[in-house]
This record gives sequence, structure tokens and C-alpha cells, in this order.
Amino acid sequence: MSVFGELTSGINTVRTGRSAMPAVDVGMIIAVSTLVLFGLLMVYSASIALSDGPRYESYGRFYFVGRHAAFIIVGVLAALVTASIPMRVWQKMSALLFVFSLFLLVLVLVPGIGHEVNGASRWLSLGPLNFQPSELMKVAVLLYAADYAVRKQAHMQNFLRGFLPMAFALAVVGLLLLAEPDLGAFMVIVAIAVGILFIGGINGRLFSLLLTIMVLSFLALIWASPWRRERLFVYLDPWNPSNAYGSAYQLSHSLIALGRGEWFGVGLGASVEKLHYLPEAHTDFIVAVVGEELGFVGVTCLIAVFVYIVVRGFDIGRQAIAMERIFDGLVAQGVALWFGVQAFINIGVCLGLLPTKGLTLPLVSYGGSGIVLNLVAIALLLRVDYESRCMMKGRRT
Repeated sequence: MSVFGELTSGINTVRTGRSAMPAVDVGMIIAVSTLVLFGLLMVYSASIALSDGPRYESYGRFYFVGRHAAFIIVGVLAALVTASIPMRVWQKMSALLFVFSLFLLVLVLVPGIGHEVNGASRWLSLGPLNFQPSELMKVAVLLYAADYAVRKQAHMQNFLRGFLPMAFALAVVGLLLLAEPDLGAFMVIVAIAVGILFIGGINGRLFSLLLTIMVLSFLALIWASPWRRERLFVYLDPWNPSNAYGSAYQLSHSLIALGRGEWFGVGLGASVEKLHYLPEAHTDFIVAVVGEELGFVGVTCLIAVFVYIVVRGFDIGRQAIAMERIFDGLVAQGVALWFGVQAFINIGVCLGLLPTKGLTLPLVSYGGSGIVLNLVAIALLLRVDYESRCMMKGRRT
């Protein structure tokens, strides 16, 4: 064979090898798309009867599913924009985004600007829409903590320069969120930040100190708030008549729904608990409707998809870190932590494994800001993976 022939053969071999690897993670896209479309179906099923009650009688049967579909479209567009921006740009913008999110959290507490629902001021009114800044803060903390771990790599063993600044930042975020109040969002944000610091190499004793402070702070908040303390104790005995008709009302009806579903469910759309028995069936307790209509098998499949996304997210992060793209890897693993922790809390609450806490199920539950920012987080994860694939192919991003 001539030299030209050998070179041509080599080029063809390289091209064949390169084309074998897709530019994006097809499995992740399929898993996320499955959850989003399944969530749209379950939001429709869980909310279709709400218009029969006095609170939503003017909304119509398709009000919630229509808005949810619109938010999904907005989320997909936002995700496409997010995925088109290189990770180095996101790293440069991380501090600015964190400060902007803090500003929005302050703005929410200003009388006349923040929108109050059920005694909580968590939203900003944007015409016909309400925006929840705590959802943006999850993305902001994700990027900021990853950038912080990279910038402070040489000082991660130092209390003053490595530990204290991030602890102070989390304390400020915590004070603003607890003033709303939104303890659930704060728990997820702390899990993201602390998890990224741990992966980023913070000193073991400092990490234990930070974790201890956070746990003690949560316990103090629960003990200082009579209604939070009541939720904790009724969760231990939800079938006590005084609890079942009081603070454990949601939990008891969630358990009834799951019990009715048995192995294979009562059938899609046939839930009884969504008929004004189970409050927030289309948001915080959508898993209960899934369990009633699709049974143990349906809930298990739902959990399996989340496990796949979380495991794959950590794999993408490990690959990026192995290629010395530390910021990118920490962002990817932070997204996996976010989805894993929030899904665990939401499903745990619906199953009666955890005290009742108002958190939606990522990518599935109804919610404008939530679904949009969930898709943005997935876009960051896919961007990290895309840049890793480009490097393995010898291409620049």
C-alpha cells in the first residue's frame, strides 16, 4: 500500500471512530424528555378536577396543563440558550448571577413588590406570571459554589479564607429565604453548596463543622417555630384523628392515595384523592397521584429515571474533572446533587418517610419558575458533557 493510501486509511479510521460518539448524551435527553412529558400528563390528570371547586371554578379544566405546557416551551428555549454558552463564560458570570439572585430575594420581601400566597412571600409578579427567585438562586449557588471551590483551591484547608466566606454567603441566603419563609428551598441550596465544597476538597474537619452548624440551625428553626414543630411530631403519628384532620391532613391523604394504587394502580385518570381530598395534588404531592393511578410499579419507574439522571450526572462530572475541567465537573455533580436531594425529599414526604415540606418534584410537578430553571440546570449538565466530548474528539468548543 502506498504512503498516500496509508494516510487515507488512517484518516478514514479516525473519522469512523469519531463519528461513533454522538455529540450529545442521547440517553440523558431521552430520560429528561420522558420525565417532562410524563409530568405534563400527570399535571393534567391531577388538576383536571380543580375547576369543579369554588377556588378555581373560573379557571377551566385545561388551565393548569396549558400553563405548564407554556412553561415547558419557555424552559426548552431557555435551555437551548443556556447550552449554547461555553462553561468558561458561565464561570465568569457566576458571581454576578449570585449577587443578582440575592437582590431578587431582597426584592421579594419589599411590601408591594413581593407577591404573597398562603402567607408566604416568595414570588415577584411579572404581569400574568409569578417568578420565584429561590429557583434562580439554586442555579446561582450551583455556579458560584463551583467557581468558589476552584478559586479557593489553595485555601480549602483554611478556616478564614476557605470556610468562612462561603459560610457567610450561605447564611445571608438562608436569612432571606427564611424571611419568606421557604425552608425547603434553603435545604436544597445548602445541599448543593455543601456537596460541591465537599467534592471540591474542603478540609474534612471544616466540612464537618459546616454540616454540624447547618443541622443545628435547622433543628433550632424547627423548634422555634410551633407550626414546623407540629409538622415534625404529626409526621410520626399521621393516623391520630387530631393529626389526620389537622397538620397531617395532606400526609394522611397521600398515604391513602398510595395505598389505593397497590401494585399497578387504579388506572390513569381514575384517582379519587385528586378530587379535592388531597391539597396541592398537581404540585408538591403529584407522586401520590402517580402512586394511586399507576401503583407501586409506576412510582418505581419514576424513581428509576431519577436515579439514572443523578448517576449519569455524577459520571459526566467525573469525566470533566478527569480532564482537568474542575469547574465544569463540579457544576455537573452539583446538578446531580440538586435533582437527587430535591427528588428524595419530595418523594420521601409523599411516602411518609420525611416530615411534610413544600418542595416540588423536579421536571414533573406543576410550577413555572421550577420547570424553567430545572431545564436550564439540565442544559448546563449537557453543556459540560458536550465540551468533554469535543475534547475527546480533539475539537475546540
